[in-house]
This record gives sequence, C-alpha cells and structure tokens, in this order.
Amino acid sequence: PPAGGGAAGSAAAPSRVLDLDALAFAKGGHQMTNRRCELPPKSWRAQKKGYEEVHVPAVVNTAAASIPLIPVDRLPEWTRPAFAGMRTLNTIQSKLRPAALDTSQNLLLCAPTGAGKTNVAMMTMLRCMAAYRKDPDDPSSTALDLDAFKIVYVAPMKALVQEVVLNFGKRLAPFGVQVRELSGDQSLTVAQIQQTQVIVTTPEKWDIVTRKGGDRAYTQLVRLIIMDEIHLLHDDRGPVLESIVARTIRQVEATRDAVRLVGLSATLPNFADVAALLRVDPGTGMFFFDNSFRPVPLQQQYVGVAEKKALKRFQLMNQICYDKVVAQAGKNQVLIFVHSRAETVKTATALRDMALADDAIHKFVREDSATREILQEECETAKSEALRDLLPYGFAVHHAGMARADRNLVEDLFADKHVQVLCSTATLAWGVNLPAHTVIIKGTQCYSPEKGAWVELSPLDVVQMLGRAGRPQFDSEGEGIIITQHSELQYYLSLMNQQLPVESQLIRALPDHLNAEVALGTVRDVRDAAEWLAYTYLYVRALREPARYGADGYDAADASLLQYRLDLAHSAALKLDRHNLVKYDRRSGALQPTALGRVAAHYYVSSQSMATYNEHLKPSLSDIELFRLFSFSGEFRHVHVRAEEKLELAKLATRVPVPIKESMDEPSAKVNALLQAYISNLSLEGFALVADMTFVRQSAARLCRALFEVALRRGWAAAAEKALTLCKMVERRLWQSQCPLRQFKGVPETIARKLEKKEIAWDRYYDLKPGDLAELVKLPKMGKTLHRLVHQIPRLELFAQVQPVSRGLLKVELTVVPDFQFDPKVHDYAQTFHVLVEDVDGEKILHHEPLQIRHARADKEHVVEFRVPVSDPLPPHYVVKVASDRWLHATATLPVSFRHLVLPRKHAPHTELLDLQPLPTSALGSPKLAALFADCGDHFNPVQTQCFAALYESDANALICAAAGAGRLVCAEFAVLRHVVRKLSGNGQGAAVYVAPRAATVARVRERWAARLAPLGATVAEMTGDVAADLRALATCDVAVATAARWDVLSRRWKQRPAVRAAGLFVFDQLHCLGEGDAGSTLEVVASRARYVASQLDAAPRVIGLAASTADARDVADWLGVAPAQCFSFHSTVRPVPLELSVVPFDAPHFGSRLLAMGKALYDHAERASPDAPVLAFAPSRKQCQLTAIDVAVRAAADGDAASKRRPGRVAHADAPEFDDPALPRTVAAGVAFLHAGLSTRDAAAVRKLYDDDRLWVLVAPAASCWELDVHAKLVCVLGTEAYDGKEHRYVEYASSDVLEMVGRAGRPGGVDDDAACAVFCHAPKREYLKRVLYEPLPVESRLDHDLHDHVNAEIVTRTIESKQDCVDYLTWTFYYRRLSQNPNYYNLQGSSHRHVSDHLSELVEGVVSDLAEAGCVRVADDEVGLAALNLGMIAAYYCLRYATVELFAASAGAQSRVPQLLEVLSHAAELGELPQRPHEAPVLEKLAQHARVAAPRATDDDAAARKANLLLQAHFARLPLVNAELRADRDAAVVAAVPLLQALVDVVSSSGWLAPALHAMELSQMVVGGLWHDDPPPLQIPHVDRDTLSRAAARGVELETVFDVPGLDDDVRDAILALDASRLAAVADYCNDYPNIELAFDVEDAQDVKAGEPVAVTVSLEREVDDDMVDVGRVRAPRFPGAKKEGWWLVVADVPNNALLSIKRVSVAREATARLDFVAPPETGAKTLTLYFICDSYLGCDQEYEFSLDVKAAAG
Repeated sequence: PPAGGGAAGSAAAPSRVLDLDALAFAKGGHQMTNRRCELPPKSWRAQKKGYEEVHVPAVVNTAAASIPLIPVDRLPEWTRPAFAGMRTLNTIQSKLRPAALDTSQNLLLCAPTGAGKTNVAMMTMLRCMAAYRKDPDDPSSTALDLDAFKIVYVAPMKALVQEVVLNFGKRLAPFGVQVRELSGDQSLTVAQIQQTQVIVTTPEKWDIVTRKGGDRAYTQLVRLIIMDEIHLLHDDRGPVLESIVARTIRQVEATRDAVRLVGLSATLPNFADVAALLRVDPGTGMFFFDNSFRPVPLQQQYVGVAEKKALKRFQLMNQICYDKVVAQAGKNQVLIFVHSRAETVKTATALRDMALADDAIHKFVREDSATREILQEECETAKSEALRDLLPYGFAVHHAGMARADRNLVEDLFADKHVQVLCSTATLAWGVNLPAHTVIIKGTQCYSPEKGAWVELSPLDVVQMLGRAGRPQFDSEGEGIIITQHSELQYYLSLMNQQLPVESQLIRALPDHLNAEVALGTVRDVRDAAEWLAYTYLYVRALREPARYGADGYDAADASLLQYRLDLAHSAALKLDRHNLVKYDRRSGALQPTALGRVAAHYYVSSQSMATYNEHLKPSLSDIELFRLFSFSGEFRHVHVRAEEKLELAKLATRVPVPIKESMDEPSAKVNALLQAYISNLSLEGFALVADMTFVRQSAARLCRALFEVALRRGWAAAAEKALTLCKMVERRLWQSQCPLRQFKGVPETIARKLEKKEIAWDRYYDLKPGDLAELVKLPKMGKTLHRLVHQIPRLELFAQVQPVSRGLLKVELTVVPDFQFDPKVHDYAQTFHVLVEDVDGEKILHHEPLQIRHARADKEHVVEFRVPVSDPLPPHYVVKVASDRWLHATATLPVSFRHLVLPRKHAPHTELLDLQPLPTSALGSPKLAALFADCGDHFNPVQTQCFAALYESDANALICAAAGAGRLVCAEFAVLRHVVRKLSGNGQGAAVYVAPRAATVARVRERWAARLAPLGATVAEMTGDVAADLRALATCDVAVATAARWDVLSRRWKQRPAVRAAGLFVFDQLHCLGEGDAGSTLEVVASRARYVASQLDAAPRVIGLAASTADARDVADWLGVAPAQCFSFHSTVRPVPLELSVVPFDAPHFGSRLLAMGKALYDHAERASPDAPVLAFAPSRKQCQLTAIDVAVRAAADGDAASKRRPGRVAHADAPEFDDPALPRTVAAGVAFLHAGLSTRDAAAVRKLYDDDRLWVLVAPAASCWELDVHAKLVCVLGTEAYDGKEHRYVEYASSDVLEMVGRAGRPGGVDDDAACAVFCHAPKREYLKRVLYEPLPVESRLDHDLHDHVNAEIVTRTIESKQDCVDYLTWTFYYRRLSQNPNYYNLQGSSHRHVSDHLSELVEGVVSDLAEAGCVRVADDEVGLAALNLGMIAAYYCLRYATVELFAASAGAQSRVPQLLEVLSHAAELGELPQRPHEAPVLEKLAQHARVAAPRATDDDAAARKANLLLQAHFARLPLVNAELRADRDAAVVAAVPLLQALVDVVSSSGWLAPALHAMELSQMVVGGLWHDDPPPLQIPHVDRDTLSRAAARGVELETVFDVPGLDDDVRDAILALDASRLAAVADYCNDYPNIELAFDVEDAQDVKAGEPVAVTVSLEREVDDDMVDVGRVRAPRFPGAKKEGWWLVVADVPNNALLSIKRVSVAREATARLDFVAPPETGAKTLTLYFICDSYLGCDQEYEFSLDVKAAAG
C-alpha cells in the first residue's frame, strides 16, 4: 500500500458522517471473512450421533531438510553466552540468522507455535546490542554501554510476559542487561526504568506509556520493538497493537530515530498485509513458515457438537472426551483444557467415574505398577480434597486457584508420566510449559466479564493450547482435538489451517485511540487524523478489501482512500466532541484536547465512561453517589445480573457499608456491590461472580483515578477528596473507617480489631509510646512493632507564610516537614503528595500541585511556593491540605487565617496612550541628530512620541514604565542626548550615568550608545570595578555606564570624589527588578543615594527611571522625585507591535517529560504561527537548548511539505560556516540553531551572523541569556518557566522580570513585523499565576531588608551613617520605606500607620547593627547609639564582600593554617555559595573528588556549594579538563571570585599578626591566577609549556627551575625542548618578556637607634626592568585565568621564628615605586633578625625574601 498517503490534496475536507458502530465487525475477534475453508489432502469427515468429526492428518515437512542448520559456535563469539546450552540453531532460526543478526531491517516472522521464534527475537536483540558494545574490537567482550539503549518486547498475556522475563533475564545476564516486566500490576519507578535495558510489557501498558508523550524521556532510547503474537490484530485487543505500531512509525519518521520493528506471529494467510503495516521489505524481511515447520507435526480432530440443549450437550461432550481419552489410555498422556476452575474438577471426576463404570480404570494406572504406589503416597501430601480423590486413579487437575504446592506436585507427576490425564484451565497453556502427546480442548466458550456473557475463546488461546500437543523430545507427532459447537467448526478449521484472514478491529475503538493521539499532540486536525489512519492496519486492509470496511462507495481514482479516511476521522471526532473529550472545529477541522480527553487518554478510560462522568459528577458528592457513578462506567456496560446470582448479590448488599439504592436486578447495583465486596475483602461463591469481581477490580484503580483527575481539573474540592479516598481504598482494600495499620501486610486481624474497638482518634496514636500501644492490644511484644508501623504512615507538619503580592494575589510559601520513618521497603524511594488549597467553604480548589518526597531527603524541609487568587472582600481563611497519593489517613491540613491580613492599597490608574500623530525624528532639532536614530525609522513610536517633550525638552526627573519592546531605552536616549549635546557645547555638568542591575544589559547599552553617539564625538565609558581607573574615566567621559554593584563602589565615597558629585544625569534602568536578588537591592541603594546626594548639592542631577509596566509606578516616582506629570506608567498591553500572547499548560508532573512534550509543541507552534519568519525559543538550560534544537531540526527535516513552504534562502546551504560544536552543522542544515555561553566564540559569532542575515528559522537559547541576547523574532516561545535550584532541591519559578524580558523579544522593531506572537509553555498549576504576570502590570516590592547588612556596613565605613538614627534616616530615602505603608503584610508589618512603620524600622536597624557588631565589623558606642567601623567591616567594604564572609575568615583561619585549610575556608565563603547546583553534576563532581589532592568538604546539603567550589578550584590547580561547559563556566566564576576573597583573607589574618597563614593565602592567590599547585615548577605558567616539555629538558640535562631559565637557553636547545610552531614560540617569548623582573632595595631608617617597643620604618624602592616595546605594563599574562587582572604585590616585614607578621603593605609597580613599612620594634633587646618578603599575588616563582638585622636597644626611661 502507499505509505502515508499524504493528507493534503484536493479532498481536504470530510464529506459525510459514517456509522462507526455499523462498520465495526459485530463478532469482533471472532469475525470470519473467508467464505469456505480448504482442508489439506487426506482430511476426512465422520458423522456421529449428535456430533460431526473432521480429521486433519499431520503435515510432514520435506523442505526443512534442505536448510542447513547453523552451529552456535559459528555465531560471533560475544553473542554465544546468550545461546548457552544449545549446539545448533533450528531450521527457522538458521534461515533467519542473516536477516536477524546481520541487518537492522524490520522483520515479520510467521511460524507455528513452538517453532523457536524466541531465539529469533534474541538474535534481533543481540543485533541491537552490537551497536553499543564498549570494545567492538575484542571479539569476546560482552561489555555494553547500558544507558544508551532500550529494547521493548510486547507480549499479549501477563503469563507470557513473566515467562519471557525469566527466559531473557537468565540469557542476557552475562551482558549485564536487566530485563524487567512492565504490566498493569507491575509498574516500574523512574530509577528502575533507567536501569532496565529490556522492558517486557503488554500492548495496553506500552500504549499507555507511549500515550504519555512525556515518558519519551526513556521511550526515545528504544531502538528495537519486538511484537510477539502480532496476529492478535484480529482480536478485540488488536486496535491497541495498531495504535502502537502507527505511533512508533510516525515517531520514527518525525524524529529519524532508528527503531527496528520485529513482528512474530502464528501462521496466517494474509501475512503480506501485516508486513505492509510493519514497513517490512517483502523480499528480504518477510518470512513465512507453514504448519509443517512445527517441531512435532500435529494431527488435528475437530468435533462439532450439534446438540442444542445445555445439559445434554454437557453430557455428550463428556462422553466424547471420555472416548478420546480411553483411545489414548496406557499409550499417551492427555491434557484436557476446560474454561473454569470448577469445570476442571467436574470433568476429571466425570471421566474417572465413567472409567470406573466402564471397568477401564486399569488402562490409566496398572494395578501392580510403581506409579500406583507413587500416586498413593503423593496424594497424602495434597492439600486439595479433589486432588486427593483423583490422584490414585491417574487423573489430576490444575488451575491458578490451587495452592502453589499442589500445582507443583501435579506438574511434577505429569512430567514424570505418573498422571495420565490432566484437566487444566488455560493458565497452564500460557505459564507452565508442560506438553503432552494429546491435547483436548473441551468446549470453546469461556465467560467474559467484560461482555457479561459466554464468548468464544480467543484464537490466541486456542493456538497456544494446541501448541502444547506433542513433546518435542519424545513424540513423532502430536494430536490436537477441539470439541466445539457445530456452528463454530469452520472457524476453528480456518484458524488452525492458515485460512483465517487477520482483519482490523480498529473501527470499533477508533474514537478512543483518536483521542489518545489528539491528547498526545500528534494529531492536530482531521487531516492529521486521516494521515495517522494511513499508518494503521485498518488502512492496509481497507485498500485490499474496500467493501468489507465500508470504503467501496468512494471515488475509484482516490487510490489512497483519503476521502474515506477523512470521513472516518470526522465521524470519530464528532463522537469525541459530543462527549467533550476534544474540541472539534468543523469549519477548520482543528482538534484540540480538553482536560477530560487528556484524563481519558492518560487513564485508558473509554469515551462512554468519560461522557458519564462529565454528566453526573457534581461538586458535592456523597459516598453513595460516588459508588453509583463508578458503577455507571462504560467499561461495565456488558455486565448482566444472572438469575442464579441474585441471592448472593442480595446477601452482599446487606454486608457492604455504603448503601446501594438500585435493586439487585440492575447491573450497576451488581458492579457497586462487587467493588465494595472487593474493598471489604469478602469472599464470593459463584464462578461467574468471581470473574466479574476480577473484571471490576482490574478497572477500579484506573477509573477511580480518572474520577479524581476530573474532579481536580474542575476544581471541586469535596469531590476530589472523596475520589482520592476511593482510589486509596481500592488500592489498599480498606475502608476509611478501618484501622489505618491494616495498610501494612501482616498486621494480625485480632490486633486490628482490638484497635478499631478502642475508637481513639488516629492523631492520638502518634503521641503513644510503645508501652502504651502494647497495653492497648494487651500484647507486650507488639508494642515496638506497632509503634514503628504507626510512625511509618506518612505524616507531615505544615507551616505557611503568606505575602500579598497585589490586591488579587497572595504568595504562599509552604514549608512541609516530613514527620515519619521513611523506609524504602514500605514507601519505595519516593512518595507523592497532592498540595491543595481550598476556599473557606471547602468547595473550590484554588491551587493544586504534586509534591514528591524522596528517600534521600526524607528528613529535610520541603518548600513549595505558589500564588493563589484572593477575592475582595477577604474570606476569613483558606485551607491548605497535603494529601498522600497512596496512604489513607495521611492528610495534613493547615488553615491559613486572613484575620490580620492587610492587602496592599489600590494602585493608581495607568497613563492613557494618547492618539497622537507619530513624531518624526526631525523633531530632535537637526538632521545630524535625527540621523542618530535612523534605526527607529522616520517616526518615533507612540510611547516615545508621548514622552518626547518631558524627556528632551525639559530637565525634570521622569519615569517611563512600559512593556519590554515598547522602546523604553530610546526614551532614555532623548534625555542622554539632551545632556550630551549641552556638555559638548560647554553648558553641561559632569557625565551622564546609566545604571542597570545586570552586566549583560550594561555591556549591550555601552555598545549601542558608543555607536549612536560616535558621530557627535561623545565618549562612552564602562566602569570596570578598578576604582582608580573608573574615577579617571568618569572625569573625562561624556556618558558612563555601570552595573549597580560597580556604581555602588564608586559612589559610596561621594564626598571625596568630585567626579561622582559632578554627574549631571542618572538613568536607572530595569527598576522593576528591585525585588529580585542582590542586584535589585544594590540598584535601590544607588538610586536612593543619588537622590540623597542631590539633596545635599546646589545643582541637583536629573534622574530618569525606566521600568517594565508596573502596578506601583506612583511609589517608584515618589521615591525618585518624579512629579506626577512626568510619570508615564503605561499598561502592559501597550506595545508598538501588537502581540498575541498565549499561556500553554502542560500536565506532565515530571520536569523532563514536560520538556519533551514542549519540544514537539514548539515545532507545531512555530509551524503554525511563524512558518516563514524567525522564531526564538528559550529553554531552561544549555543542555536543553541543544536537545530542543536537535528535536526541532529533526522534525523540520522530516516534514518535507512544511519545509518547502518556508522562505528560500532561510536554510543554510553549502556555504554554511564550519562549527566546533558537532551538533550545530546538523541543526543549521534544517534552519535551526542554538546559542549559549558554552559555545566557542567562533560558533557563537557564526550563529549570530546566520540569524542576523535571516538564514535561520528557529534559534534556541537558555532562559538565563535573555538579558544578554539582543535579538528579536516574530514568534517567541518560552519552554517552561522554572529551573532547578540545587540549594533548594526543587524547581523554582523564573523571576517575573525574566519572563517579561523573554516576552519582550517578540516583534522585530523598526516596522519589520506588523504583529508578533509569544507562547509561554508552563506546568499546568502555574498557568493562572503566569497569566497575571503577563497580562497585568507587575507589582514591584523591595527586598532591601534581606541585604541590608552589607549596605549599612559600607555606609558606616564611609561615615555616612554614624549612629542608629542616621541609619533610620538613611532608610527613609529608600523605596523600601515607601512600600512599608503601602503593602505592610508583605514586610511582616501588622498595620500601615506611622507608628507601625517607625517601630518596624527601629527593630530592623537594631537587628542589623547587633548582627554586624557580633561579626566584629562594627562597634556600638557606650551610649548604645553611636556606630563606628572596625577593621573587619572596613575589609568587607573595601573588597565588596559579605560581612558573613569576613566573619567566617576571622573565625576559621588559625595561626598555623596551611594551604588545604585555607582552601576549605575560602570555599565556604558566601560569595562562592552562589555557584549554581545542577541535578546531573553529582557524578562529575564525585570523579573530581576521587582525583582531588586535598579532601573536599563532605557532600551534605549545607556544604554542597562549598564542596563544589573546592573541587572546581582543585581541578583548576591540577589543570583537569572539564567536559561540561556549564561546569567550566562555574569554575571560571569561582576562580575570578576567589581573587578579592583571598586578598581579604590576607588582610584578615594579617590583622591578627600571623605570618604563616598570610604567606599561604598569598600562595593560594598565585595558584588561583596561575592555575597551578604551589609546589609545581613555575615554568608551567608559561603558555604551551607542560610536563612533557620539562621531561624533554631533563632528558637533555637542562634544569628549568624558573621562568627566566627559558629565555636563557641557546636557541637550538630551546626550540628542541619547546617543540612549538612559530606563533606559539612568539607567545612564549611575549610571556617571558612580560614576566616581572623587579629590583628591590631597602633601607631601615635610623637603624643604629632602634629602641624596644618603639616605631621602626623600612623604606623600600622597587624598579622593574622594562623594554621599550612593552605595552600595558603590570597586566597579568595568565592563560589559565578567565579575566583581565593587574599585578599586585605584598611587602611584608616578619619575625619568622615567632610566626609574627609585623607590617604589611600592598603595592603596585609600573616602572618604579617606593613604599614605607612601619612596625613596632620587638620588645626584647639585642640583635634581632627580621625578614622582608616581596610577594606577587599573580605569578609563582618571582617572590623575593631578604633578611636584615636590628640591634634593639632598651627603651629610654
């Protein structure tokens, strides 16, 4: 058939509605479409009284002999362990060996049962594993890369699954391959799935797994899918197989993953159709072996019983059965299959009685045989009475209801030929391999609870049972006898003689499977659905037999049946739409999943059931109604009440706890009673009733979960709680009212009963001691056990902190403390809980999210942050509940009272966007100035037009709040331009200063303004952090740009710095980030300082504020001194380019699963919203950028139609640049690229150029780079709004400002785009909150109180604050002060009065000052008011460090601390504690720890950041390569941060007068800059010189001890040792020339007159040897150091024997320098030897040390 049969074409719309029920085969899997059955030659029929017999002789194979058998030792050596114990492959296996083991093509093998298909499957597995061998060159190596692949084996029956697991598990053990079962009652945890390579599963379970698109986290590793018994397509379960195959093949085509499909089936006539479905090449991949290839030829007898009356038919069947058994008696064993457990005993007894009556019993067991004695002996051990009764006569029974010991006994006796006749149920055919010469299937009907009636056996069962006929080792042929009704004779003849065509049963289940595809996102409209149908077996068969599938009334020219498929899809979609499972737009054909549809797909619930729930589920449901609703589920529509059951059901109805309203004649009442009986553990009598109970039990857990999910999606609190309890009751088989300890297996019934009688509230049990519990149950020994069990039931303590964010939104920080004993044996490795917030009435769920508590963190606090809406007027309280997903009586409840909640004040209305004529750029006053804004087009946008006069034509302060992308920065440029033009004409003051919180923004603005202002001759300087250089630049430049932190350092000493005071204009950008992190607090401090300084000066500078659209713009304006007329606060919807903004929720609870689903959604969204314009996507991490880009590229490459529609020139052709990253060339070829900081500079530049040249369609970047990237796109997609925080051990929401910044990238400025789109993909529970963030202005709050200590310390050091009152006054200039009265609860104030605010500020100041005083940074005067800085405070302020870091240094460094101890102190610094911790880094860090020279801190939660910093620094010293780009970035960050930390550490230990730690800290500084250990040879600092170089030198007898030794070598010797090319030699030469060579001379003043205890001065003069061509003297050349650095030097005078540091001074040496060191002479008189050290902070090996003597005289007096 044509593959796919594209869905475009002329007939793109459905034309009619088909009756799907009428098209479905009425008989389902029993459908027989062949008219007549051709029997093999020599078959014969015989008519007997009441029945007819058909005999089919055994077929003997002649062709098999011509196929040579392959010996196992001819297979590759590494594969042989899988065939241990076998000498040769059999005929079929030998024939398939080349195709299975040497190729990776899809295969279909049709062969009889028992023909050895399992080994063919094994060969295909080995072929798959071959690609992942670790050592392919070693022919015997079995080592595999086990994490790189998965194999799925789909087997139809659970019993078969278990058999396959055991078989493959044993055979694949030598390869280290894990084989596990994944079925309805055998779920695997994520960790187990990761460790498993071969997953053996049932079709339904694999369907569920692949339906949850998110589970692609592991399904994408699947490389081979083996489908056993694929002829099941004909069965009622066939649609599931079709669905799996279609989904797999479509995924393979979309993602280009190489997944091999292998089908194994019994013999069938239309195998070519199945081959077409599996995309098998008919010439090379299709293998068919008929019945003659059975290992034992089968002689068949078919007996058709014509008797209509049930009783007579039963007797006649027994008689026939007896006749057949007697014919074999004494010669061969007979296995009789019946279809109920009771029937086994009935049949065996009837046969024995007939033999006794016929006096033929001796034929079964001879009187004198040993068998008789063995049977007599063994029957005594049998537990079953029936078995004891039958065994002595050589008869036995076997079924799953028997005791395990009895079953083993029967199996052993039958295998040893002592039992002649065994009556069994079908379980024996599937589970235990016990063949017999003769198999009789007595009756072919079994009871189906699903249909509520007796139905014909599935063909699969019949084939399997007859497969047990004939024992391969002993029999030359076997005999199979089927006794059935006469009407079914032809069916079974066709079935067993390959004449029953396999048909598709998909139509009957089409709506449910279509819904699954829509929910998964693979089908978006009817055309997609029609295309999906082209991958099904239904399509293959409809092409062959159009009339049979209702496809004959269509245009014959439509070769691919497109119209038929469209109509099928349309009809199914209408049905789903009617039940509210999808939203179907008939006009466009679009299909959208609904919450109900997703639940149905996820829990495998039929559309009928979902329709019932949709209609009958109510917000408040009693238990009675809930059980009734369950019993109405569509799954049970065929359950009937039989007359013989009514009595037992009536009894049940009186015994179950929840009353049943309906009479027992109603099927729903029966289902209800059976579910309750199941929960109550009641035993049943009637066979059919037990079968019905099993059916109800199998569906109960699924359906209850679906009910819970539906209630949850609807936000109905009471219904959700009831449904969750029902789920748990079903899973635990326990009523809510029973003793919770019954949830543990093995608690004796008597104890549970005793506890239930006590009627003690469950919460009280937690307070009881073991002795009290023992007393309760009157069993002293049980006390400890009961105490343990009570404390193993999950119990949580909850604490909540509520902060009002706005008048309609509360931020809740919920702390969950596990208070139970977490035991993996009981709780597995993770427990799921549901966090629910309910309204005051307990009716509505306001928020829901799952919470996982893992074993590793079971004793830690878990923090959950969320936002909930709140109404006006305020409700009295909300209720937070955290309910266990699996445990009854494990719900923690916390009422959150709002009695004292004060909501923030209403914010002022926004500025209206006036309908003004767009202002032309010529309004700037001259063509020269207008030309500067050429990139804005001819006119400014409406926002810029409205603000123009206030900014460009006046000097008033102004505030512009507008959405990102509205051109805020251009508005600021008006003010900057006004200032610069004035300054250049000589009228202005000092520089204009631009301040933003992030370095990336500052760098971008510097680049932009330098280019924009260049034509005017204006200079733009960026502040670097080097104070002296920055002050010089500030005094001379026209515009200065700085991060808040750098401007803070410069402006602290504003009184002493004229250039700071002279600044004439401040532009503070991104003021909406005030509440985010340290940078926000610092921005607030510098803006407040600018306002304070302005109040102290005659000519106050102008202040311009820029922010996103904020709710509290008036407060920001008041704080910045902006008049209302100059406050432009536009709403977030005001944008120059109209933006279509959507929030797309994803349900998958697992983060990785959500991202995979988002990857597909990104492609679909881009294809729909921006097929021919650029798309920008933000992923959570660098790794995810690459994965997403590859995913989109693969889909784009596979989707040929869509690619052709994209604009030509978009996809990079042969002229694509070369890339260092191996993934980029593959993605760029499809027009997709990724860009992150881990790329090489060349790659990053190439990707940017491609994007700027409009040759990329999709660019994926990490969310963190949204501030650095200066790119825009027509469509922006944000993939997830959370990232993992290693410190918190949870996923944390992005800051609102980050999300807004990403959204602001939508729409290319300058009129390129008329409209733009942005889609934010998020976790479903976050959707409502995100809508508020995106659609409403942002509330801005201060977080200054979190970071106040360091700012206050700095102000005390500069003497701006000299008392506590000064500190309070200082705070009144801040935004924090403005907000205290506006939103008091946010800052933990109880009210907004002046008194409340004043008390709060006093408390805050007291707290901060006492912390600083305790840390030794500040001294509080005796009057408790005055404040003065101490040494540690000055050090913290000078190096801009946290006060806590300096306190740590002072407390942790000791007089004898060496490098390892100092390294540990350094790594605990608060600044290094901010290194990000990612979940996947642990193994890499563990490897680093193994190579570490110094033991790192232990891997505890508190020390995790210190451990990481320590290991990264050690990796830097040892020059270990780091593969991970993110870790390299972290290492570089740690190295750069370590330099000021070590300088501070030197100062801290120097102030204690300790010499050794000071010298070691200086060594550590050299190690950090040079990337070496302190005892490594200094020449290793030279670029391109490594240990191999030193070895070459040693081999030539040359000692390279210092850097100066290298240039001193002869040229030829040097060239031989270095072995470098010319450019690298030049780098070595440059380094050696710049390496500091400094002459030091010193003089002790008045050396002859040194008195004990009096001051002494040493003057040091320093002179550097400088070449004329040296540039930038003093710049450090350190190839391993990731930043620019200036040399620094320490001069130290020390008394070495006493470990005393007498004086220290830090100097920098350009060409020459002098320094004076003052110290106090030692108290002892006489000659004293002191040491002068001259130590570099950057280079190893250039330190100098001089000894000098003092003759100390006694002090006068």
